[in-house]
Amino acid sequence: MAVDYGEVRTGLAVCDPTELLASPIGVIQEKIFEKAAEKIAQTAQEQAVQLLVVGLPRNMDGSEGERAQKCRALASRLEELTQLSAELWDERRSTVTAAAILTENKTFGKKRKKQLDAVAAVVILEHYLQYRANQKAKVDEHGDTKR
Repeated sequence: MAVDYGEVRTGLAVCDPTELLASPIGVIQEKIFEKAAEKIAQTAQEQAVQLLVVGLPRNMDGSEGERAQKCRALASRLEELTQLSAELWDERRSTVTAAAILTENKTFGKKRKKQLDAVAAVVILEHYLQYRANQKAKVDEHGDTKR
């Protein structure tokens, strides 16, 4: 399950067991860190997820600010609450990509605002899944990693 953590809204997305299709599952509206973490953990349990992917908002130069530290803290708290691994994933431009997807689908106004964070979580998850697929492709039939 991917998490696009925000100050007010947190988007969530999951994938199918084959890791081919990522889908938005909703947005949690919560400003209080601990309550947001608990709601995310509850959703992870309800969805029977096996891994959490938390978006890490880096600046375009790769540096990290206050928001990235909050996401690192969230990933750590989610690991405690769920006993699952929470991987951090560079989410640069995920919201821009999500906005472009919604524009392409002619989604505007209140509906757009409600969906933006969940679609951004889908973008994060799709990028993470592409990375995992590429890593698996690098392993040959003998289990050796190609360099």
